[in-house]
Amino acid sequence: MIHSEISPQNRTILNSVADGVFTVDLEWRITFFNRAAEHITGISVEEAMGKPCCEVFRANVCQSTCVLNYTLETGKPVVNRPIVILRADGKEIPITISTALLKNDAGKVIGGVETFRDLSLEQTLRKELEGQCQFQDIISRSPLMRKIFAILPHVAESESTVLIQGESGTGKELLSRAIHNLSQRAKGPFVALNCGALPDTLLESELFGHVAGAFTDARRDRPGRFAVAERGTLFLDEIGDISPALQVRLLRVLEERCYEPLGSSKSIRTDVRIITASNRDLARLVDEGIFRKDLFYRINVVRLELPVLAQRKEDIPLIVDHFIEKLNRLRGRHIAGISQEALSSLMNYHWPGNIRELENAVEYAFILCREGLIQPLHLPEHLRRSAEAPLLWEGGTLRDAERVAILQALERNTWKRMATARELDIDKNTLRRKIQQYSLTPRKA
Repeated sequence: MIHSEISPQNRTILNSVADGVFTVDLEWRITFFNRAAEHITGISVEEAMGKPCCEVFRANVCQSTCVLNYTLETGKPVVNRPIVILRADGKEIPITISTALLKNDAGKVIGGVETFRDLSLEQTLRKELEGQCQFQDIISRSPLMRKIFAILPHVAESESTVLIQGESGTGKELLSRAIHNLSQRAKGPFVALNCGALPDTLLESELFGHVAGAFTDARRDRPGRFAVAERGTLFLDEIGDISPALQVRLLRVLEERCYEPLGSSKSIRTDVRIITASNRDLARLVDEGIFRKDLFYRINVVRLELPVLAQRKEDIPLIVDHFIEKLNRLRGRHIAGISQEALSSLMNYHWPGNIRELENAVEYAFILCREGLIQPLHLPEHLRRSAEAPLLWEGGTLRDAERVAILQALERNTWKRMATARELDIDKNTLRRKIQQYSLTPRKA
């Protein structure tokens, strides 16, 4: 037995440490099991001794990619590999393990040693942090988002029409659902419609419904989204894409609280709160004569501006953890998290597709990563290229420094020149000349 290879003094030391420690012989039988290992696994030393380690730990890697077996076959140690084990009471416990060869005084390999650390408390603390940074289903610690969180209950309490402005993928529908859930209409339906996804004729029918015979193939009455959302909330995404004719009809509903289904002359009263959203600058569309000014003022009672992900990168670790937990739950997997190297790649990227693009990247990595931590090699290729790109400036000339400063400011402001000029405190024409002078262009996604 290898137990004799560990001196009484060393056994006393190993029994006093907080990490679990066990050893196995060359036939995988457990030959030493310290007190921390008993506490973490819920299995006594008497039960563990002499048993194959896979029967004791029942880990998610035991049958496929045993880490200790890798060390015994290659001689290479493993450090802080995250896995999940099954406690004696059936509860899954996340741990990190480190392995090494066990040798006798003559230097002969006589087995392996593994240390492991319980991550349950760490995960609990992280979830508590996420809870402090979570508002409804929105996760953020960004000051820009916290300002929105602060006024959201008051916005929800009112019956005012809300306009949410933000680029595609920033979470406009998620924010509108939060407003609905906090409002007095929370028990009513929440109905969402993307106005940019349908042609004008179909959109009108979707909104207001139709009666039998209103058009070809209209064989029976069909309620529209206003009817379905009665006493609830109707979320109209991409409101800037609707035609001038439909803008007139929508304006009447907002002003008179009634509408007529297609093919009907009978007005129907409606009790629906309207929340609209757009990734376009509606004020500019009004100036260009594309969007009605009176409708704009009707929907712009309360205006919320969602920042792009590039402006709230401090949220990326929280959002990634949220997506990993969600995918683990949906697919019955046990991905432990994301490595620091992979997270650095995500933090360095400019995210033109915002949170939706981040979610897609995590899902892609989830497909390739079978266990443990998501590594850079699991990320989409364009994110790996971004991580491998060399630094643009490492102490060169002032000209080099200016070029990098302007480029970084442009990327922080998603290449919006007015916002970049304000941040740099320079004239927009000066910024335009600098962009031309340094041949600056957006990095390809």
